[in-house]
Amino acid sequence: MPWKECKPMDERIRFIARLLEGEKMAPLCREFGISRVTGYKIFKRYKDCGLDALYNRSRAPYRQANKLPYQAERMILGIKKAHPSWGAPKIRDKLIRQFPMIKPPAISTIRAMLDRHGLVKRKKRRRHKAKGTPLVAAHEPNGLWCADYKGEVMLGNKQYCYPLTITDYSSRHLITCEGLKSTKSDFAFTIFEAHSRTSGYRRPSAPSAKPALGVQRRAVCLGQCAVRSFQALGLVVALGHQPAAHQARAPGAKRPSRTHAPDAEDGSH
Repeated sequence: MPWKECKPMDERIRFIARLLEGEKMAPLCREFGISRVTGYKIFKRYKDCGLDALYNRSRAPYRQANKLPYQAERMILGIKKAHPSWGAPKIRDKLIRQFPMIKPPAISTIRAMLDRHGLVKRKKRRRHKAKGTPLVAAHEPNGLWCADYKGEVMLGNKQYCYPLTITDYSSRHLITCEGLKSTKSDFAFTIFEAHSRTSGYRRPSAPSAKPALGVQRRAVCLGQCAVRSFQALGLVVALGHQPAAHQARAPGAKRPSRTHAPDAEDGSH
C-alpha cells in the first residue's frame, strides 16, 4: 500500500471543517500536533479572509528602512551608463558633488545595486595547480639522489619518528634510511653531508629542479667538494620513488593519526 501524501493546505482545510462541525479547539489541536495559539490564528484568518487565508504567506517585510530610493538608483545607473569604467567609489564621489543635500549611499550599497543590474564584471580566480618535481635523466650511478620522508611513525615511547630515505635514481640503490625526530632541514642536511662523504660525489651540473625540503640557496660543504647550492647536488624529493622502503617499518610501530609533522618548516615532505 503506497504512503498517503499530506499537504499543509489539506490539513488546514480538514482542521477548519472539523471546527465548524462543533469539535473543541484543545483536543483538535492536540490531534493535529499544533498549539492552540496556532489553531486560533488559522481559525481567525479563515473567518476574516476565507479559504485564501489558509495558503502560506510571504515572510518578506512590507518595507525596508535602509532601502535605496528609486530616484537615487536611477541616478546611479545614469552615471554608470555615462562612465562605464567607473566603480562604486567614483560613482559615490560624483553623487556627493552633484547632490550635496542628499545623504550618499555606502560604497557597498552602490556595488550591490550595480551587481543586481549585471553591471559588475567578475574576474575569474586562477587556481594554482600543484606540479610534481621534475627529475633529470641520470644514466650513471651517483648522478641523482632522491630524498623522501616516509611519513611518521609512533614509537613505543609515544614519540614520533620520521624515516628519511636516500636512494640512487639510476641504480635504485637504497643508500640510507634514517629515523629522525623532526623534519627540519638541519637534521636532513646532517644525513646528506655524512653520506656524501662515504657514497661518492657527482659533478656539479646546471640546476634542473627546485631544491627540496624547503631549502632555498643554502650553501653546504659536502666533504672536500664545495658545492655552491643544495640544488647543484641534484638531491630532489621523489614522492613514492622507493616503494620497497615504505614496507620497512618496525614490527611494533603503529600508524599515527596525524598527517603532518608538528614542527615541519613547510607542508611538503
